[in-house]
Amino acid sequence: MNEAIHLFRTQVTQLGVEIEDLQLQKFDLYFRTLVEWNQHMNLTAITNESDVYIKHFYDSLTPVTNIDISTINNIADIGSGAGFPSIPLKIMFPHLRVTIIDSLKKRINFLENLVSKLSLTEVTCIHGRAEDIARVPQYRDSFELVTARAVARLPVLNEFCLPFTMRDGIFLAMKGSDYQNEIAEAQLSLNRLNGVIEHTQVFRLPEENALRANILIRKTASTPKMYPRKAGTPIKQPLI
Repeated sequence: MNEAIHLFRTQVTQLGVEIEDLQLQKFDLYFRTLVEWNQHMNLTAITNESDVYIKHFYDSLTPVTNIDISTINNIADIGSGAGFPSIPLKIMFPHLRVTIIDSLKKRINFLENLVSKLSLTEVTCIHGRAEDIARVPQYRDSFELVTARAVARLPVLNEFCLPFTMRDGIFLAMKGSDYQNEIAEAQLSLNRLNGVIEHTQVFRLPEENALRANILIRKTASTPKMYPRKAGTPIKQPLI
């Protein structure tokens, strides 16, 4: 076991989750597959092993300190990119049924290959715009937990993600140091889309000390019929 993996095991344990050898092997394969594919397409600017383990893998698992993932059955990850946070959560909590939505087909191809390599079951990867997929009845107002990480600012994310979240479910927005300004901007979108900020977990990543914030938004009622608006509109005309 190299230093990055050994340190990762210690850090995950400190989050209150025990990680088994098989799970560590899956994270190692995840890292190697990510770096391999990243040579041919832009999945991440972060390729150093220790940085990937801290900035991607560890960061993806930080919600466990505020959300009891063991009680959640299904999650949707919107704009997942290279699979964060849903694939690390799936590795640690194999019972999860995961739906990943991303607008770039190349990323979906990577994720499908990754899911196969890691022998993960009940992971569905969907190519499409969040605004379009959220109109499909089987996905609308359907997920106990919806996640988004490094996708867009919070007013836009609310319109992307709250339509997927079931009533009384949680939308988890994983943000950086500007989270307070984003929260201030997001009040109109929260009101329109029936979301209430329940808790904001502010923390610093180990080793590099970068500030992060996990914003937990509770869905209080079904999504109004007019949302989400036409694809592209939330970004061009955010609810601010």
